[in-house]
Amino acid sequence: MSRGRGWVWGQDRGRLWQAAGAAVGVLALGAGFEVARRRRVVAARTGAGDLSPFGSLRSSPRTVVTPDGVPLHVEVDEREEPVDGPRHKGPELTVVFVHGYALNLDCWHFQRAGYRGLVRTVFYDQRSHGRSGRAHHHHATIDQLGLDLEQVIEEVAPDGPVVVVGHSMGGMTIVALAEQRPHLFGDKIVGVGLVSTTAGGLDIGRILLPVAPAKLGGPLTARAIRTLRPGHRGVDAVRRMGAHVAEVLTDLFAFGDDVPASYIRFVDSMLSQTPFEVLSEFFPSLHGLDKFHAVETLAQVPTAIIGGTADRLTSIGHSRKLHSRIEGSVLTEAEGAGHMVIMERHEQVNAALDQLLAAAAERVTRR
Repeated sequence: MSRGRGWVWGQDRGRLWQAAGAAVGVLALGAGFEVARRRRVVAARTGAGDLSPFGSLRSSPRTVVTPDGVPLHVEVDEREEPVDGPRHKGPELTVVFVHGYALNLDCWHFQRAGYRGLVRTVFYDQRSHGRSGRAHHHHATIDQLGLDLEQVIEEVAPDGPVVVVGHSMGGMTIVALAEQRPHLFGDKIVGVGLVSTTAGGLDIGRILLPVAPAKLGGPLTARAIRTLRPGHRGVDAVRRMGAHVAEVLTDLFAFGDDVPASYIRFVDSMLSQTPFEVLSEFFPSLHGLDKFHAVETLAQVPTAIIGGTADRLTSIGHSRKLHSRIEGSVLTEAEGAGHMVIMERHEQVNAALDQLLAAAAERVTRR
């Protein structure tokens, strides 16, 4: 069944989620906690992300140290209590956002603006990205990222239910955690959002095009990466000299429709700040990713899958395949949107996340 701008709903769970989404305005969200009422979410969201400069949404940093000694930069936006005092007691819902390859936590700008103060949210920079510490290249793997996510949840959200939302490599991180710790899903983790992501079968040449010389595309990508890695500083110098070309590639491969120039510059700045050495370290794990066997675990909880129909990096076919493998999942197709759908169609993405939170809360209430 199609609806509006490419929305696709699962037959059974879809009806439940629509009802839950409509009830956000009056629903007390499971175990005594409540997330944003519909009107308040919309009121807070409208224009908030556009009025706040990219990268300006901050909170006091925390550090989570992984077992192999990598310090992860973590920021938590706490939920604000109503002026008339607390309305609930009991465990609080926490939403953990996990960013993608060559990005950092600031990529969730519009989601952070939309949910700030309304629900407890956690943002962190993946190892070797953003403000987090560099990892040994042997630990630059999707499997390690899954363990890092578990560590963040244990230290920053030890009590109460959690919803995890991942974009691109962040979604792969969640799938890795599902493979490693399936018991967490349905118990600790009560909802999952997978945005512009996959569990395998990536065309790595396309992934690298926005952040590396164009000649790295195609079947020789793996060999080219191995050849260029020892000279990563030189590659970074070439990237800086070709800044204008890089912005054109970012526009082409990150977005589907015309977007404000500020969006392009912001994404390009995150890409350019990620050293080529880091990109090359994670490459083998991305290239060899094959975890579709693990995604069935996600059927235990409400799962929202979101993808842009014009995504040139993780095509909409990946989202559809995930949807077909995760029973009861809900697929949202953002018509004409590219890989950075979390920015390009932020209102549509946030609306899908509203419904995910409502469905997750309903699950908590009933268990």
